[in-house]
Order: sequence, then structure tokens, then C-alpha cells
Amino acid sequence: MTTLKYLSAYPEQIQSRVLAMIASNQLGTHLAKRYPNRHNITTDKQLFEYISEIKADYLKNTPALSKAVFDSKIKVVQHALGTHTHITRVQGSNLKSKNEIRIASLFKMTPPEFLRMIVVHELAHFKIKEHSKSFYQLCLHMEPEYMQLEFDLRLYLIYQDLQV
Repeated sequence: MTTLKYLSAYPEQIQSRVLAMIASNQLGTHLAKRYPNRHNITTDKQLFEYISEIKADYLKNTPALSKAVFDSKIKVVQHALGTHTHITRVQGSNLKSKNEIRIASLFKMTPPEFLRMIVVHELAHFKIKEHSKSFYQLCLHMEPEYMQLEFDLRLYLIYQDLQV
């Protein structure tokens, strides 16, 4: 079951269905049917604008976003697809804070739904730092299909691992 490392917390029944899809070479077809398009956000500037638009729609009263980048150093094996960093610096007698979002470079080539899902996840950390029930409710508010997209992203990552 090493091919299902992204689904280890899911019930055995779901894992066996995914294994059956892998055995019959249907996983790629399933994902291609469900997510046929790719987004065209490839630069850090485009990513910053995209994240800023979503933030403006849903999180008006949160700290400003200072930086958003695709980061090739973020590894899926480190259990991170994106990171939200809150940095506080002392400048004279004042404290200055910055909020940065780093998204794994693999999201440059994914369906737009997956990019939105990870952006929504990282933006939710602006308001709620830990993964709690209220955190996931906020994610669902910003992206009603969040839970399904997270599961399908896990399938996508499994499929990518099988292609290597």
C-alpha cells in the first residue's frame, strides 16, 4: 500500500476502490475526465494577483498579503503543498509583520480547481492557524467543493507518483 501514502487516513473501503482503479489503469482517465483543463498561472506575479483576488472576496479584514510565490523547494514528501508564513520583524521601536504564501511548483501544471483548493487552504491560515473544524468550515465557505478537491488532489498526487 505504499502507493496510497496520501490516503493513509482514509477508510479501507476507499483505499481498495482506488487500488482497483490503479490496477485497471483507470485512475488517469478518471482524473482527466473530471479535470480536463489546466490553468495559465505560471509566474509569481500572476499567483500573487490570483491569491489577492480570492482574499479580497472572502477575507477582507485579515492582514495584507506581502508575497506569494511558487516554491520549487516545497516537497510533497515533507507533507506540505503550500506554506503560510507570518514573519514579525523589529524595526526600531516598531514591529513589522508580513504574511507570505508559498505554493509548491507542481501546482503550475495542475487543473485550476487544485490550485484554488491549495490557495484557499493557505488563505484560511490567515484567520485560523491550526487545522480545526472551524478552519475547514472556512475553507468550505471559500470553496464549497473543498473536501472533494482535497481528495481528488490526493488521487492526482498518487497518479503523478505512478508516472515516475
